[in-house]
Amino acid sequence: MRVTIPQLNSPAAERIIYFLTTCSSPSHVHQIQAQLILQNFHYNTTVASHFITACQSLNLLNTAHLLFHQLHVPHVFACNSLIKAFSRSQIPHIPYSIYTHMLRNSVLPNNYTFPFVLKSSSDFMEFKQGQAIHTHVVKFGHFNDIYVQNSLLNLYASCHDMDRCRKVFDEMTQRDVVSWTVLIMGYRSVKMYDDALISFEQMQYAGVEPNRVTMVNALAACASFGAAEMGVLIHDSIRRKGLEVDVVLGTALIDMYGKCGRIEQGLNLFQGMKEKNVFTWNAVIKGLALAKSGHEAVLWFNKMKQEGFKPDEVTLVSVLCACGHSGLVDVGQEIFSSMIHGKYGFSPGKNHYACMIDLFARAGYIENAFKLINEMPFEPTKTMWGSLLAGCRDQRSFEFSEFVAKKLLELEPDNSAYYIMLSNLYAEMGRWSDVERVRESMKGRGLKKDLGSSYVEPEPQELLAQ
Repeated sequence: MRVTIPQLNSPAAERIIYFLTTCSSPSHVHQIQAQLILQNFHYNTTVASHFITACQSLNLLNTAHLLFHQLHVPHVFACNSLIKAFSRSQIPHIPYSIYTHMLRNSVLPNNYTFPFVLKSSSDFMEFKQGQAIHTHVVKFGHFNDIYVQNSLLNLYASCHDMDRCRKVFDEMTQRDVVSWTVLIMGYRSVKMYDDALISFEQMQYAGVEPNRVTMVNALAACASFGAAEMGVLIHDSIRRKGLEVDVVLGTALIDMYGKCGRIEQGLNLFQGMKEKNVFTWNAVIKGLALAKSGHEAVLWFNKMKQEGFKPDEVTLVSVLCACGHSGLVDVGQEIFSSMIHGKYGFSPGKNHYACMIDLFARAGYIENAFKLINEMPFEPTKTMWGSLLAGCRDQRSFEFSEFVAKKLLELEPDNSAYYIMLSNLYAEMGRWSDVERVRESMKGRGLKKDLGSSYVEPEPQELLAQ
């Protein structure tokens, strides 16, 4: 049956569009939907687009989706509008199902379709789905569109496949700031910090001006890689360009200075910032903890609370770690006790317990550390046992050291470093038969001493580098 599509400039169409742009309740949308179907206005691309927008604003996208499936041959514009709306709503699979519905009904996607459907694949790390869309991009002749290419870059970067991401990037004849930023973000997300910073330099050699998002990601790579000089150059560039150091950029700079061992510069920047948030305060306290300035970290922690900022889980990990490195046992216990009693609105997690165990172990309070391990609502981790082992060895508590070493072996029975450490411990105790027994156990498991590595006790310090 042939459907007659009403003219857009008709009074009825203009009235429907007016109602769609002004409606403010779900009941209004359902009433308008009935009129759309009765008068065949849902076949009109402009009216359909307005209907989708109205549904999106009132969280009624499923209503729009149902109407869409009543269209035998939907217009590509309506398809794109619905895919765009669902991709922004963070609902998985629907954008791709709309896309496949288009293909089944011989509606060809255009260069506006692919960025939206690829965004959904990227957000939910749908790698195989994204690869299928990539094939269609090439098949339908849209690969040279820079917005489509940037969406493909984002897909592979989000799925942590930097080889394919780089391949797409290298095939691009034109690259803009988004292209370079996605590449840098991708390298940073897979901890390829040197490649991220090399790409940042190449971007500037190519004459592409970095934006705030680019600089925040480059600074994060500097922080993780310890590239202080590059971080300072980025800060100098920000000053030369007269860019405002907003809360996001300022926090990234402070985090970089803190992790690169230049917390004084970070503090100077912090004090000059007009706006701060909990992440900014965390960067300062974390930087002081990394610098092992426990007293100062506690001082800034108290200032944070005085200024009305509510500490979060990261704040407490940082300040407890700082207490551990400075021997502030009483302060650390007080903060931890406050967490247990609900002062901060959340219970201590594994990382907080790890910090407290490390604090007790460093201070020689071995029995307190064991008591906490036995009482906590989690299974002890390698980090916790490692901190405790370090404390036991410092106190030359051989029996406790032996117990902890065996616990580490239970967690990683094929780690040769733990066998060697236990063997050395028995040697210190003069228990030579046990030394021989450990060596035989290693042989039985086919383990050999790795001369290129040694056992290093894990500690909560690693948490601060995140």
